[in-house]
Amino acid sequence: METVLETQKLDVKLGMKIGDRVRVKTSVVVYHNPEHRGKAFDLKDLEGEVMNIVTEWQGRPVSANLPVLVKFNKKLKAHLREDELEILS
Repeated sequence: METVLETQKLDVKLGMKIGDRVRVKTSVVVYHNPEHRGKAFDLKDLEGEVMNIVTEWQGRPVSANLPVLVKFNKKLKAHLREDELEILS
């Protein structure tokens, strides 16, 4: 018997995969950039690498609001939506 959550997990259709190089194409303001402590920082046009696509937590399927984890540099990572990113070739 398949549950609704398992169906959601199986139906995740992202156009990107772990390891893809991506660029933020929309204005996304974050406050957790270590180089700009406590100040607004816009991620627009910043490039990074997809580190993870969140589909489960502690072995249970989840439907994350911001499923794509992107690493921009050694200290900065952010969770974003797929429509905020573009894949670089």
